[in-house]
Amino acid sequence: MSLSITTSRHVDGTLEICPRGEIDMSTAHELTDALSSALVKSAPDQIRVNLWLVTFIDSVGIGALVAAYRIATASGVDFVVINPTDTVYRQLWVSGLVGLFGSPQPVPNGSRPAQVVDPITPVH
Repeated sequence: MSLSITTSRHVDGTLEICPRGEIDMSTAHELTDALSSALVKSAPDQIRVNLWLVTFIDSVGIGALVAAYRIATASGVDFVVINPTDTVYRQLWVSGLVGLFGSPQPVPNGSRPAQVVDPITPVH
């Protein structure tokens, strides 16, 4: 399975990263690269990683999220995860990282989150 990543800036200055697919040892670097690039290009106040379209995440994917969190916080940028699927939430919970990422609430697999904020400007 592949991973595609959409990055957008919202009116409030939040940068939202929305990966779709599987975040595993073969794709985790794509997420890390997208987050690092977004920090350099746009200097947001907050990075929000929306995981509602992620179907699978392994320990390498979790490691990529932790690395992104560390990079963001070292740059003074708030970093949160939102809308993890049940599958992803379970991995975050088992690894003890739910609180680190802002205590996101799970979205049932295959469901659309109750609140999806439409982006204003795509970032390339």
